Amino acid sequence: MDYKNGSAVTEFILVGFSGDWQLQTFFFVTFTLIYGATVVGNILIIVTVTANSALHSPMYFLLGNLSFLDMCLSTVTTPKMITDLLAAHKSISYQGCMAQMFFMHFFGGAEMTLLIVMAFDRYVAICKPLHYRIIMNHRLLSRFIILSWTIGFIHTMSQMALTVNLPFCGHNIINNIFCDLPLVIKLACIETYTLELFVIADSGLLSFISFILLLASYTVILLIVKHKSPGSLSKALSTLSAHIIVVTLFFGPCIFIYAWPFGSFASNTTLAVFYTVITPLLNPIIYTLRNQEMKKAMRKLWIQQVSCT
Repeated sequence: MDYKNGSAVTEFILVGFSGDWQLQTFFFVTFTLIYGATVVGNILIIVTVTANSALHSPMYFLLGNLSFLDMCLSTVTTPKMITDLLAAHKSISYQGCMAQMFFMHFFGGAEMTLLIVMAFDRYVAICKPLHYRIIMNHRLLSRFIILSWTIGFIHTMSQMALTVNLPFCGHNIINNIFCDLPLVIKLACIETYTLELFVIADSGLLSFISFILLLASYTVILLIVKHKSPGSLSKALSTLSAHIIVVTLFFGPCIFIYAWPFGSFASNTTLAVFYTVITPLLNPIIYTLRNQEMKKAMRKLWIQQVSCT
């Protein structure tokens, strides 16, 4: 598999964290602790929602699925990044690079859809409370989850089908801590302008439109509550604030990375770390610290485990 410009690339060199060994050791310890906390925090939410019958409601069912997606999204890139921090030769195989991009956009697309579903759930809960259980029934929730995974799969396949067969035959240095579409596409031996525009439309524009629609939906919910029951506005704002923070943390880096994917933002290591390492940790923290019912359920689960031992 040779091309005129050189031999085919079998691995990519990652240079996002090249530099001082002491700094890399610091990042190794920091990111190891963050990833451990991410896994433990999200598993704790999943176990708490599953074990506590008081949390068997649509909102917590969706929250448990969000925690699972956050954990998967972080696992796609963070363990490899952590091991690379102590390695002299930071590289990833061609197959590993393609797999990393596939699963990152798979879980990211599914989470994007799930956040929209969670916004709809809050709309029904706040604006139609008497019909909440009827509308958000188990069958609809199951369909929403299947829909989110399906959209995630379509989202990643639409891009990977055009990327996996690109010829890479010379340059193989990625200025980031993991493989991502904008940076990998730039290394191809052929003209990729059309594919670049497709990535902007598929990932960047989709992220931006979804973010605007979500913020608009939350604004509409608050306006409806203010009109119907002004006294309940503060309670509704408190409920929605956690969702708004999570949506902003998730979509913010996505918009910067993919809306202008072939500029400086695509290779911005800080944005990459925030999107794949920090955000999956912040989600469980935000939802548990701002949710008294969740904190109470976790405390009850902890007491039960202690009493059993």
